[in-house]
Amino acid sequence: MTAWLIRLFVKDYKNIASNQVRERYGLFAGGVGMASNLLLFLLKLGVGIAFHSLAIIADAVNNLADSGSSLVAFVGFRLAGKPADAEHPFGHARIEYVSGLIISFAVVFLGLQLAVSSGKKIFRPEPVEFGWVLAAALFLSIILKLWQGRFYRRIGTLVESAALKAAAADSRSDVLATGAVLVAAAISYFSGFNLDGIMGVVVALFILATGVKLVIETSNPLLGVAPEAELVEDIYAKILSYQGILGIHDLHVHSYGPGRHFASVHCEVSSGEDIMVSHDLIDNIERDFLAEGLHLVIHLDPVDIDDERTNALREEVAAAVQSISPVLHIHDFRVVWGVTHSNLIFDIETPFQFEYRDAELRELVAAKIRGLNPAYNTVITIDHGYVPRETFTLGSGEE
Repeated sequence: MTAWLIRLFVKDYKNIASNQVRERYGLFAGGVGMASNLLLFLLKLGVGIAFHSLAIIADAVNNLADSGSSLVAFVGFRLAGKPADAEHPFGHARIEYVSGLIISFAVVFLGLQLAVSSGKKIFRPEPVEFGWVLAAALFLSIILKLWQGRFYRRIGTLVESAALKAAAADSRSDVLATGAVLVAAAISYFSGFNLDGIMGVVVALFILATGVKLVIETSNPLLGVAPEAELVEDIYAKILSYQGILGIHDLHVHSYGPGRHFASVHCEVSSGEDIMVSHDLIDNIERDFLAEGLHLVIHLDPVDIDDERTNALREEVAAAVQSISPVLHIHDFRVVWGVTHSNLIFDIETPFQFEYRDAELRELVAAKIRGLNPAYNTVITIDHGYVPRETFTLGSGEE
């Protein structure tokens, strides 16, 4: 059914790479969410009032809030599609993350409200009526919420939307909440033991746990997270495929919303090559990445590969550094040769999670270098990479 609805309401639905089509998906999902959740609210509110069940009424209010969350997602997609302007030169796509965060906080708030109202019901219980109309209404709600969760998850996965994925998780929690309300109403009616308030508290705790998890997940893109390993690998592999690139390092990728990435990287080239030729190479690489949707800025690092003395020392230093750990790599290596001592200046790239702190690593490497020759002084900069560099095949100029 979801596929049929997508074909019917989303124009050019196969072109997911298009930001306009992605916005259509989001608006469509938000509209469906508003309508279906409003329908569930009216259904459960009527049943809850008719059968005197606070748990069902609370579940109805939860669906009304879900309708509001769908409105937030709808508005979020609409605003996220706005083009860049003077105040927001990188566009407005991060608004989608904000809408996902608002939905997450709404889930937490509803969990707290339900916990308070259900707690009061435990100490002041009221008789709960039960009938086939109640059972049928809640069962229909469960079926609709199951479909809604799958609907949100499918579209959220298609367009990589944090807001829709949060809505899918919320729908799944609603299924369990409504199921628990149905079971509690049946047990309360047939056993005479009123579980309405107790089950309300249980459902509230579950909703709270889901809400806190969603807050964490939707906050991460706003705080800034490491790019996916696949994207990093693709960037490294593509740059290294260009003849004349000897090595790359200091890659930084920033996301300003789904499908909107900006990156910078240092590329090593031979210092013996004509600067105009190297600059033209860098321009071509940047232009090729832009055609694929990635705004890439490259810093050109000239490397002297013709000095045999420096090259031999670079190999010794690289081996000494890798004797500490194979995940360590050096770059930007140069030497200021002197009479009584020589300064070795280079960077070390290390993973974020490493057994040594930066200061400890510098001391350890400096000791290794002094072991090669006491006259060697080191000036070391520690860089942190996204993924282990042994994943890639680097040019001869890297190490």
